[in-house]
Formats: sequence, C-alpha cells, structure tokens
Amino acid sequence: MKYILILADGAADEPLAELGGKTPLEVAHKPNMDKIAKMGRCGMIKTVDESMTPGSDVANMSILGYDPKKYYTSRGALEAVSMGVPFEENDLAYRCNLVTIKNGKMDDFSAGHISSEEGAMLFKSLQEKIPEARLYSGVSYRNVLMLPNGKGSETVAPHDIIGQLINDNLPKGEDADLLMKFIVRSSDVFEIHPVNLNRMEQGKKPATAIWPWSGGKKPSMPDFYEKYHKKGAVISAVDLLFGIAKCAGMKIIKVDGATGYLDTNFMGKAKAAVDAVKDDVDFVYMHVEATDEAGHLGSIEEKIKAIEHLDEAVGYILDNFDGCVMLMPDHPTPICKKTHTHAPVPFAVMGKGEPDSVSVYNEKEVAEKGSYGLIDAVNLLDMIFKE
Repeated sequence: MKYILILADGAADEPLAELGGKTPLEVAHKPNMDKIAKMGRCGMIKTVDESMTPGSDVANMSILGYDPKKYYTSRGALEAVSMGVPFEENDLAYRCNLVTIKNGKMDDFSAGHISSEEGAMLFKSLQEKIPEARLYSGVSYRNVLMLPNGKGSETVAPHDIIGQLINDNLPKGEDADLLMKFIVRSSDVFEIHPVNLNRMEQGKKPATAIWPWSGGKKPSMPDFYEKYHKKGAVISAVDLLFGIAKCAGMKIIKVDGATGYLDTNFMGKAKAAVDAVKDDVDFVYMHVEATDEAGHLGSIEEKIKAIEHLDEAVGYILDNFDGCVMLMPDHPTPICKKTHTHAPVPFAVMGKGEPDSVSVYNEKEVAEKGSYGLIDAVNLLDMIFKE
C-alpha cells in the first residue's frame, strides 16, 4: 500500500465568537476532507510535548516519527540544512526573520511578507556590517544567520510576540550580546536602504531589522527508509520541511508556484503527490503552510479560504489515488492567539480499517467520536504502516 499524508499546517483552531462559537474547520465548506473523516477512522493527536515550544519544527518531526527530545536541535539548523549552506562542526545556525518593529513593539514577523529578492538585497548590504556572522537569504522573510563558534542563546520567535515590546523579549545567554549587536546594526543599515524606501513609497511595511532565533547545531536523524522500509518524499514551500526531509533522507519535491501563502499552488501540490506515489515513492508528506500563515495574521476569512482551497486539492487526490490518505494539522494556530498552542489536533485516516462514527472533519466531532482516541504523534506512522 502507498500513502499520502496531507498536512494542513496550523489549521486547527479554537471556537470563535465571530463564527458563532465555531472554528474555521467547522465553518469552511470542505466536502473532501469530510469524506476522509466519514470513510475513515479518526482521533486526536498530540504533536508537541508540553515541555517543548509548539513550533512546526518539533510538530512535523514528531508526526514523521522522530522524537524531538532526541533529535531536535533548532529550527535554524533544519532550515540551514535545507538551504544547503556550509555547516561546520562548530557553527550554530539561527533562523533569521526580516521583521517590522514599530514604536518599540514587534509589528510584523514577516516585514509585510517581503519578497525573496528584496530580502536578498537587504542581507547583502547587512553582511558587510556584521563580519562576525554569515548571512544566507532564503524565501521571503525566512533566512539563516550562521554564527561560527556559536554557544547558544535563549530566544523568542517573532510570531509569538506580535504587539509586544521587543525589550521584554531580547536574546539571553552566551550569544546574546552578539545577536543584539546584529539587530542594532541591521536597524541602522535598513533605515535608509533603497529597498525599504521603495516599499514605504508603495505603502508596504519596511523590514526595520533582523530577528535571529532558534539557534542550534547541525542535526542528525535516522534515514526514513531504514526506519520504515518505505521510500518517503516531502512536498512543501518552506525550508523547514525540506530541512527535515534532507536530515531523514527523504526525497524533496518542489512545486512551481508553491509560496506558503494563500496564493500557493494547492492543486500543483496535489498533482505532484499523486505523481510521486504512481512512480517510486511509497509515502508522500504534502505540507501546506497557508492555513498557518492565516492564523498568524489573525485572519478568519483567509484561514477559511485556505482550508477551502486545500479541500479542492484534496478532492483531486481522492479522485486519482486509491491508497491510504491521512489528513491532519501539525498544531493549532488559533486566530485569537495568532500563534501556536500545545493542544491536540484532529487526524483522519482513510483506507485502513473500518470507518468509525465521525461524519465531518473538525476538532469537536473528531474529539468526541474518533475511535483512535488520543495518540502520541511519534507513534503515528508506525501504527498506520503496521495496520
């Protein structure tokens, strides 16, 4: 049997007064997701232990069966691996956002979803001013800062402190002074940079500084094929997932038009997933970021649209693939909080065993009626592959 796991990043939510006490998953028109739940078996899945930060890095590693307590080093390290940057033994890689800080507060963790081209120009200018580190521009606001002989630092993700004073959330630890120096220098460089002047003329948010966070050493993980005896592949638009894939020896499939936002190529991902399992891949992990981005923006409308657009792609998979289809978020990204939480998320598995009594796919229905009950994400694939 072959498998496609559809990962709707951050799709799970909390009841919203604006939706009459319902969640986006309850309100969205998603007949294909509902079909998976109705014709399959469902349950709730705990993707992040309470002792760890509920990030997509930890959650996705857990779903793939890699215990973060054993294998996780940092988000920055995973993204550095994905980007193929030089990673020496004593290097420490930090994820490095381009952000907008306004009146001393974190205004936007993505600098208005700045383009990759603009980000690369800003980083090129900044590199001259911080020779102590190596900068690597990535996709949009997502970049990497490599610190030779880095010792580590306690940092905060910028998407967790929207509207908060940055002075209450500055780096702490051995690398803190250097990181603070980099933030200050970036602010000086970016203030009069042509990229930002042009963005402001167009009414867009400028990138006022960099924000390094989640630094760590190069990770080492068991090979996916050796672990499960199945050839695995990852489809995504973000370096984080590609970094996990590289560390696990999984095939990376990039899709034209995959952006990580609402304008991403949903259908292209679905077609690529089906093509992969028709070829030599046994298991495809199809990751969609748009639902998570909507949660961080606090946009109910965009989150519902992202779920509905994804559902159309799910329909293509169901029409063109007769193996096992799995559906789940990696964590909740509640609209009211604009960040991730530790709460369990609903999952559905079609093509393995008899259906249970779940009739629609959402948090409440699955929690109340799912026959799998509550499981630990690290055990998911072992359980499904052996059924």
